[in-house]
Amino acid sequence: MDAVNTMTPWRKAFDAFTANDEAASMGATARAGAFARFEAHGMPTRRQEYWKYTPVRGLSPDNATVERASGDAFADVDAYRLVFVDGRIDMSRSDHAALSAVADVAGAEGAPWMQGVFNTLQNRDIPGAMFQVERPFADLNLALFTDGLAIRIPDGVALDKPIHLRYEGAVASHLRLEMLIGKGASVTVLESGAGALTTGAEIVIEDDATLNHLRAQTEVADKQFTALYVKVGAAASLKSFTLCADAALIRNETIVTMAGDNGSGHVAAGVMGMDDTLIDNTVYLSHEAEHCESRQVIKSVLDGNAKSVFQGKIFVKQGAQKTDGYQISQAVLLSESTEFNAKPELEIYADDVICSHGSTTGALDEDAKFYLRSRGCTEREAEALLVAAFIDEAILEIADEALQDLMRATTDNWMSARDAG
Repeated sequence: MDAVNTMTPWRKAFDAFTANDEAASMGATARAGAFARFEAHGMPTRRQEYWKYTPVRGLSPDNATVERASGDAFADVDAYRLVFVDGRIDMSRSDHAALSAVADVAGAEGAPWMQGVFNTLQNRDIPGAMFQVERPFADLNLALFTDGLAIRIPDGVALDKPIHLRYEGAVASHLRLEMLIGKGASVTVLESGAGALTTGAEIVIEDDATLNHLRAQTEVADKQFTALYVKVGAAASLKSFTLCADAALIRNETIVTMAGDNGSGHVAAGVMGMDDTLIDNTVYLSHEAEHCESRQVIKSVLDGNAKSVFQGKIFVKQGAQKTDGYQISQAVLLSESTEFNAKPELEIYADDVICSHGSTTGALDEDAKFYLRSRGCTEREAEALLVAAFIDEAILEIADEALQDLMRATTDNWMSARDAG
């Protein structure tokens, strides 16, 4: 099937959306540009550099579905909960009024203070890079998003509890978040739920501000594509962690720009896969200022026919001296039919930097397993303890210890389900 025919269902869906959906007027110009880029690129195939490990296999609006596993990892967390059902915010179940009392909240069309943020990060080229990476699902999200929020945390405000974005429903929807975290402010953002085919977030962390981001993809049984764009200001901090488990296909793209001196950007993920799971974490971390530090920590535990992909890049612009960039990706394979593909990259144009990457793949340590069994553990109990210790390096990237424990409990539940299977 040629590219034109392949894209026809998406063109029909976009035309129908712009003609009939009440949300279509929000960012109409940006939508049109995004869909033009998506249509020109086409659905990604293995022939494209950053998709060779992650085939999409003919996804169209007609076969895009939402399947949900059980359990919201953040159900018991005290948070400002914002619930989206079938692509629209459910005000009756959302703490919209309470959040509006402590932060500036607007609909997905944005607000005057969002001008200059909306759609600028997504389209931004990386100066000096050998080649730019096209991001078709980020464009699809921008073209078809039905709802979302624009949130500004005022200067100096430390939000008293997290913001929890919850995605539910049977419609394969497209949702967006635009966020501006003011100077010296801090906030934690949680994401969970299978009720979104694509999510897109564009976030600016201003000087001395902090964002802690935590995403649980433990309910996604079918497909989910995410795009997170973050600009980190001077002396500002980003910590982002994603826990993924047992989806047919997850693709998470995280693009971070270290734009101010002395900033810190950490991106971590824990991947747990059984059966025919395919989970792809692709990270592009660009250093464009001096004395910045970044970490990428990806840990995968795979069983059955599961596959995990990590594509991580550290880009250091000319002049971004004293950069400290660290990247590690490791996988434990619990069966012979699993697969882990890693594509670490360094692209450096400054000469006074410390940058490193490493990747390892293997089975659990037999000596460690033997030691635990000699102390009375069954083989499955020994494996569970070793898996917990292995994935904990990524979990430790979460700033809040209570949320660390929550992710550890989720990991333990996964191991218990594996044992039961």
